[in-house]
Amino acid sequence: MGEGAAPPEGGGRTPPESDRPAPDAARPVVAIAGAGSIGVAFAVLFASAGHPVRVWDAFPEAFERARADLRSRLGLLAEFGLLAESPSLVAGRVSFEAELADALGAAVLVQECAPERVELKRELFAAVAAVAPADAILASSSSAITPSTILAGLEPAGVVPADRDAAGVDAAELDVALTGVAARLIVAHPGNPPYLLPVIELVPSPATDAAVLDRASALYRGAGLRPVLVRKEVEGFLFNRLQGAVLREAYALVRDGVATVDDIDEVVRSGLGRRWSFIGPFETVDLNTRGGLESHAEKMGPAYERMGAERGQHDPWTPDLVATAVAQRRALLPLDEWEARVRWRDEQLMRLKPLWEGMSSR
Repeated sequence: MGEGAAPPEGGGRTPPESDRPAPDAARPVVAIAGAGSIGVAFAVLFASAGHPVRVWDAFPEAFERARADLRSRLGLLAEFGLLAESPSLVAGRVSFEAELADALGAAVLVQECAPERVELKRELFAAVAAVAPADAILASSSSAITPSTILAGLEPAGVVPADRDAAGVDAAELDVALTGVAARLIVAHPGNPPYLLPVIELVPSPATDAAVLDRASALYRGAGLRPVLVRKEVEGFLFNRLQGAVLREAYALVRDGVATVDDIDEVVRSGLGRRWSFIGPFETVDLNTRGGLESHAEKMGPAYERMGAERGQHDPWTPDLVATAVAQRRALLPLDEWEARVRWRDEQLMRLKPLWEGMSSR
């Protein structure tokens, strides 16, 4: 969706019904609200998985750029052997709709891809609620805004007149449309681009219907993604909280003259990132220390606590917290399988070494 966009007033050519990809019971229609970079990336993902995709934007003039971007991304995937069908066949599943109702009419999922501004997202979801099927999953691609924050301005009594006007329906109709929104609205935050980074964070609100969450998870999984449930609403979810923790320390190290920007990138490129490309931070330290996570926490916990205190963070790893993390790791990997897993880790690093050496970071 274009920067500063407001929900629909029409404009642009709407393809006749015969031009649009036909829905399929196994691969139902997915609608994407916003034709920017993330919207196009989701179109690539779902069209590659066989779904008819209908893309809408408040500014139909964005469609020309979006079509070119779609073709470029599909061509690159084909060049690397990552597309099961021809780029033209996959692109043929994507239509661009000037009218919001045309994009959403048969959709089982509406993936909102508007800029990261809560008022804009509220306004868009008000418009979506007025025309989307009553059982459609409503998913925001937000990087940090929780579903409850979006919903706070979407209660029928809280929708401002401008939102009602933008939705193109009268106040009473919009109130009815908004009644079931809370049960169907989630955040589904992707890696970027989602067709190359398969993780997607699913963030429900307390009002989210469990069946909606199950349907969403199955739909994303069917498109090749790996859903991760965020069990409590927190700003930034998992992805950006972890990324933010690293970036906060990285900025501090640059500020303090400890390292340059490139020094820090090199430590991640050639060290942390290589292991993290196939195992996460908990498994990394679990496999680094004989005795696993418990032994690592005993040996390194005090040092990490001191590092945190330097930054004004006083949040030590308590015995109960360590015990919880250890129990979860041991459920995944009993200690009697630790040696074999360490060998597996080293085998993966050996397999990846030639690939890394053939890559240029410049």
